Amino acid sequence: MSRSSSERDLTERVYGYLAEDEDARVCKDIPEAACNDQPKAFVAHLIALSMTKLGDSLVSARLVLPWILASLGTSSVFISALVPLRESLALLPQLIIAQQLRETPVRKWFWVFGSVGQALSLVGMLLSVIMLRGSALGWAIVILLTIFSISRGVCSVSIKDVQGKTISKTRRGRLSGIAASVAGLLSVLTALVVLMAPTLLGGTLEQGNVLIFSGLLGTAAVLWLAAAATYAQVPEVPGATEGGGNAMIEALKSMRLLWQNKQFGSFVLTRALLVSSAFAIPFIVVMIQRSGEGSLTSLGGLMLANGIAGMMAGRFWGKWSDSASHYVMAAAAFLAVLIMASALALYSFAEAWLAQQWLAGLLIFAAAVAHHGARVGRKTYLVDMATADNRAQLTAVSNTVIGGVLLLGILLGALDSYAGVEAVMVTLILLGSIAGVRALTLPNVQRD
Repeated sequence: MSRSSSERDLTERVYGYLAEDEDARVCKDIPEAACNDQPKAFVAHLIALSMTKLGDSLVSARLVLPWILASLGTSSVFISALVPLRESLALLPQLIIAQQLRETPVRKWFWVFGSVGQALSLVGMLLSVIMLRGSALGWAIVILLTIFSISRGVCSVSIKDVQGKTISKTRRGRLSGIAASVAGLLSVLTALVVLMAPTLLGGTLEQGNVLIFSGLLGTAAVLWLAAAATYAQVPEVPGATEGGGNAMIEALKSMRLLWQNKQFGSFVLTRALLVSSAFAIPFIVVMIQRSGEGSLTSLGGLMLANGIAGMMAGRFWGKWSDSASHYVMAAAAFLAVLIMASALALYSFAEAWLAQQWLAGLLIFAAAVAHHGARVGRKTYLVDMATADNRAQLTAVSNTVIGGVLLLGILLGALDSYAGVEAVMVTLILLGSIAGVRALTLPNVQRD
């Protein structure tokens, strides 16, 4: 048996086990020419996504980057800008990118070059952490994060289109779920290393921090480069290129889909309300920190809780999404509301309990599970709702709108300063409740 034949057999066995598709012949809503190559595409997607999801946990704008800047004495002005910039700039330019994508028959190279851009940005951050301090470090991280986020936007809009051409409907949700579980397991191992690092490293506290931060940034950069090389192997058949035109004009025209396509518009509104789960974790952490310091509020402890959540929840959410992704969004929204309400009640009436390490860890874990569910559910819903002709366009419109909503997250910081974290949590609880109710009213696109 030749080496290529042996590798193909191994790939098909791995695919059959992970996708629960023993004959590798479920080819729903993908071109006929892509059916035979689906096992290879599935495994390549899985490896690349697992590496980038792990990279995300290593350089999280909600946790790791703020921790880096705070530890190295950077102004809180830069720290407060990280999450809105990271989330919104990955989404806002996507209408323009989608038009360029539409004009290109083979689109996986957008994802490859976007991943390389993210890797180079992280290398720049690594050098900045080593060489700069104060405002200079803050500006460097913010500028490099801008480049990172725009590159991420290129990957986000292209991968949904490539998945839609290479991975069968009813298999996409479990792909995202398995990748999240694999990355979660690796994140747990990384978190344990970070937890042990202070006792293993010598020198001053700042020297130890710089070494840990450099290791996280450097590892993440290598992961994105390896992911780019892996994704280049995805067997993608050329797609349609009709509908060309001026990118800005076409982008503005695409926004009409929000009211012309009622189902799509309803989904986007629901997704906009679901951002409450994205903002929940940082403010829960704020309440825990204000209630009293504990080991689970340290960098390693938070990474550990988040990693365990991804490892345990990813495949469950993914498999459920393949049959009813709108129910996944609803369940995630209601779970996030329950966790936020519990954290707020403890903070208001039993602050000493919130400072308990086991309870703080449980809250962070549950909030991360809810956030994973919201992400997997809404991604699967959008990919399955769209068709090969409009998938990239719908993804870009949705992401652009949500990018604007996420940018408004800066106002939550102002609300916290003016009325306290309690007002922020009440606002997020209301938004999450509405999101859950609306998700239940969405049609089941997996039945189509």
